[in-house]
Order: sequence, then structure tokens, then C-alpha cells
Amino acid sequence: MVRDRNPLRLFLVGVGAVLARLGLVTPEKARETTDLAWPRILTGLARMSNSVADAAMVGVAVGPVAIAGMGFAGPYWGMTFAVGGGMAAGTIALVSQRYGAGAHDDLEGVVRSSALLVTLVALPITLLFWTVPTELVALLSDDPAAVGYGAAYLRILALAVPFAIVNQIGSRVLIGVDDAWTPMVVRSAGAAANVTLNAVFVFGLGMGVVGAATGTVVASVLVTAAFVVGLVAGRLPLVGDFPVTVDPAARYLDREIFADLLAIGLPVVGRSSVWTVARFPILVFVGLLGPNVVAAYVISRRIWGLMNTPGWGFGLAASSLVGQALGADDEANAEAYGREITYFTVATYLLAAAFVAAFARPAVLLFVDDPVSPAVPIAVDFVYAACVAIVPAGVTNGIAGALDATGDTRWPFYGRALGMFGFAIPLTYLATTTSLGLFAVSLSFLGESLPSMLVNWYRFRSGKWKAISRAYRPGAADD
Repeated sequence: MVRDRNPLRLFLVGVGAVLARLGLVTPEKARETTDLAWPRILTGLARMSNSVADAAMVGVAVGPVAIAGMGFAGPYWGMTFAVGGGMAAGTIALVSQRYGAGAHDDLEGVVRSSALLVTLVALPITLLFWTVPTELVALLSDDPAAVGYGAAYLRILALAVPFAIVNQIGSRVLIGVDDAWTPMVVRSAGAAANVTLNAVFVFGLGMGVVGAATGTVVASVLVTAAFVVGLVAGRLPLVGDFPVTVDPAARYLDREIFADLLAIGLPVVGRSSVWTVARFPILVFVGLLGPNVVAAYVISRRIWGLMNTPGWGFGLAASSLVGQALGADDEANAEAYGREITYFTVATYLLAAAFVAAFARPAVLLFVDDPVSPAVPIAVDFVYAACVAIVPAGVTNGIAGALDATGDTRWPFYGRALGMFGFAIPLTYLATTTSLGLFAVSLSFLGESLPSMLVNWYRFRSGKWKAISRAYRPGAADD
């Protein structure tokens, strides 16, 4: 089949084969991990490529100040994915455990309750972004041009918030039942549509940052509609059959499921929100260093996002496989999945970081049309720093995915908070107050990722997640 010949899949098969030969993973677990991870990684690459294209198109069409404005709007837009991703972590944990236990009727209830919960959470965020975007962006910068671009971008993005959150639930449901292919096709098609629409709106119609945001809104609506149709009808034209169907007329409000979703998901929301909240002071401090530094930082974070996409695949593969093993009451196998997926993650990230480091300057030049711009060498240095720091970030994602499946979601939150508030923010502050300057900003990348990795690894090695997971397994309430 076409999917078996996909270059990314073949790359991961090769990495898995080498690791198996070294005795670090078993061939069966390498195959299962690859089958679940590569479609999600490809989806992540497509989505992050869209983010990169947004910034690159706006940078070329409008200039670095517009990139800075989009960067100042970024933390607010990140709230969408912090909330959606957190609730989706609860969804995949409950879905994968029920799938592993063969409790398919309970699985449908999880999907409906998840959709209702995230919709209720999304609407206030939409209202906030739509009504006071200028005031929100102005909290981060006193540059009127950057604030204007950021506010215009954020206000239009407000319309995409409910759809972006709901389609995360649709994706996690399918991954939880061992189907990573369908979410990849749907979300990658949405990302491709987004890039195409952005090109039309930004260049063809001259809409600038508003055009980039409008493309995101339309694409988000299309992706959400595809998941809804597929889950209700059981299949989607041009995509194929869905492995699970959901009755849209049945009960949505299940207090027990709501309680489990919140218990698992809120710490993940907190973990994701740590980065979102931390970006506020970080961008304020970076902003004090000038618009070229802000543009360079935003560019490097876009490239960081591309490098970090393998973690999406390995994290979700860990959530699904560990959750299914726990649903079958096989704790030893769940532990083996978590450990071997971590080794797989390290090897993949090392190769990705080496590749990006070799092409750091050409990558930066995709965002600016002036190769002698002062932002270019700064961005290149930041990209090198990101290449060093991205490996522990990848390990963090992989282990967090395994812990999410167990319901033990607090420690990944602690690790993320320690990295951001204990190291990344203070280091960025030192850039504005000491002779360390831009070197301190570069160090902040490592300060963000290394403590998180150490905390997550410690927690997983402790094995305490095994007892926690028993409370969330099917039938636990009857024990």
C-alpha cells in the first residue's frame, strides 16, 4: 500500500530496526510504535508547516514587524491548544483503556462527553479574543505597529477556537483505537488547505495577517466537519471507514466520565498552559531587546515546532499502547512500551536535530527576503540552541504520553513548570539585565526542556503510576 512506502514510515522502520538490533527495543513494539507514530508525526509536520508558512508569507508580504505581531498573539492562540490538548489527553486515556478492555459502549460515552466539555470551555475563550484583542496583545508590547498586527490576527483567530479544540478530540479518539492513519489524512488535508488559502488571502487578496488568520479559520471548520461526519456516519468520502462510530442523539452529560476527564485532563491543561503563560514574560523580556530579536525568536520557535513534531507521534503512540496494555491489566507490558518508546524518541530526535543544524541558515532565510537583515544571524544562533534543547524536549513528550495514559498527569505538569518558571524565564530576564545578552536567551531553550525531561523520567521509573492507573480502568468504580 501507499502508506507502507511513505518515506517517513520507512525512516522510522529503519530507526526501529537499528534499535532492535542493539537490543533497546523489541521488533514487535518498534512496529506498533511506528504504525501509530508516523501518521501523527506527518500530521504534526503538516500543521507546523502551516504555522511556518503563515509566518513566512506574512514576513515576505509585510515584514518582520508583522512577524513580531503574530508572535505577540501566539500565547493567546496557544491557550486553545493547551485547553484542547489537555482535555484530549483525558479522552485518549479513557478511550484506549476501554478499547483495550473491549468496552465499546462506554467508549461512545467518552467521545460525547469530551465533545460537550471542550465546547463549553471553548466559547468563553472565543468571546475574549474577539472582544478585546488589542488590549490583550498590548500587554506584551508597546510597539503600536506590532500590537496592531497582533490584534488583527488574534481577533479573526477567535472564530477558529471551538473548531480547533473539537477536532483535537476527534483525532485522539481515533488514535486511541489504533487508527492514526485517518486523523493524519484529515488533518494533513486541512493543513494543506490552510496553506493554499493563506497564499490566496495573503498574496492574492493582499490581506496580510488577517488573511493568514482567515485561512486558519476556514481550515479548522473543514477539519472539524470531517471528523463529525466520519464519527457519526462511520465513514468519510475519499478517506474511508472509521473504526468507531458515535450516536449523536444519545446522552452527552455523564458525570462520572466528566469527573475522569477533568481529573486526567486538568493537569495536562496546566502542563500545556505553563508554556503558554510563560511566553508572556518571555516575550516581554525578548521585546526589550528590539524587534529584530523578537522576529528572530519567533522564527526559531517556528522551527522548534517543526523539530518537535516527532514527540506528538511518540507521545500519542505511548498513550495509546500503554493505555491498551493497562486496559488488559498488563502493567509489565505497559512499562515496557513506555521505556522502549522513549529510546525510539531519543534516536529520532538526535537525527532530526543534526539535520536542522546543518541547514540552520537556509531555514531562517525562508522567513525573510533580506539576507543581510540583522534578524538573520540572531535567528540562526537561536536555531542552533533549539537543536541542542530539542532532544530532552522530545523525551519529555514521549514519557508524558505514557503517563497520560495511566492518569498520572501531575508530574509532567510539575516538570514543565520547573523548566519554564525555574529556568527559562529567569534566563530570558538575565538577557536584559546582564552581559549574557542573547546567549541567555539561547540557554533558555535548554532550561525549558532539560528539567522537564528529568522529572518525567524520574516519575516513570518510580512505577507509582501503576497504582494510579487502576482507578481509571473500566469497571474500577465497581471494585
